[in-house]
Amino acid sequence: MSFLDINIFGLMGQLLVGLINGSFYALLALGLAIIFGLLRIINFAQGALYMLGAFVAWLGLQHLGMNYWVALFVVPVVVGLIGILMERFFIRPIANEDHLYSLLLTFGLALILQGTFTHMFGSSGMSYNIPDALKGGNNLGFMYLPTYRAWIILVSLVVCLGAWWVIEKTSLGSYLRAGTENPALLQAFGVNVPMMITLTFGFGVALAGLAGVLAAPIYSVSPDMGSNILIVVFAIVVIGGMGSIGGAILTGLGMGVVEGLTKYFYPEASTTVIFMVMVLVLLLKPAGLFGKEA
Repeated sequence: MSFLDINIFGLMGQLLVGLINGSFYALLALGLAIIFGLLRIINFAQGALYMLGAFVAWLGLQHLGMNYWVALFVVPVVVGLIGILMERFFIRPIANEDHLYSLLLTFGLALILQGTFTHMFGSSGMSYNIPDALKGGNNLGFMYLPTYRAWIILVSLVVCLGAWWVIEKTSLGSYLRAGTENPALLQAFGVNVPMMITLTFGFGVALAGLAGVLAAPIYSVSPDMGSNILIVVFAIVVIGGMGSIGGAILTGLGMGVVEGLTKYFYPEASTTVIFMVMVLVLLLKPAGLFGKEA
């Protein structure tokens, strides 16, 4: 494709799609990076919890009349509480084992969640309407920007940057990092380290629930939606650097844009471009673009 053949409307449309996907990648990768970077837990259930967030929003609307705005606050809390129970009763007993144990355990929990929802609701997707206040869009001249898509990008940026600021720039973040490096010393200063670990895991999981609510109006709410995105998000975390909070955010957004550009210029490679980037990064910088060498 030559420069003269470029359709600016088509290109900007794919960039928008890529940025929206990147917003979800960033939220999910941020949750994974927080859980691994601060707790050294590989949470393979993050995709299933993203799916759970979408389903809780849909079930709340169908059976409780819970609208989108209420779901936006309630669902992350519900999913976060489920994550807290997961950490307390499943993950904590194997906390001192090899990381592989937590990966296998959370992978098994993800399969259980996905299988349960498939049995209950089938594999076909359900629709979730966009709230009236976010319907429509704006013509920017070079592209049409749907209001709800812009809302997704805005919420994702605010949440991701807020989480980064808290972890990297506040005393709470200092306690979290200290708990990772030397939990016994922090406990000696009167900090309840086990509770801090539990709440941190719950927060990382709550981000997946929030992403699920945001995704429900534009993607089909189905049991498979988490498994379809999880592998991509893990690749993004590896590219950014395992445990790097800023790396997860920047790489999530960046890989979404790269994916969108690839869909426009060479659609056949759009489903594999992120994994090709991951291979190159692992070969050239095994710790990831923003990770630190062990």
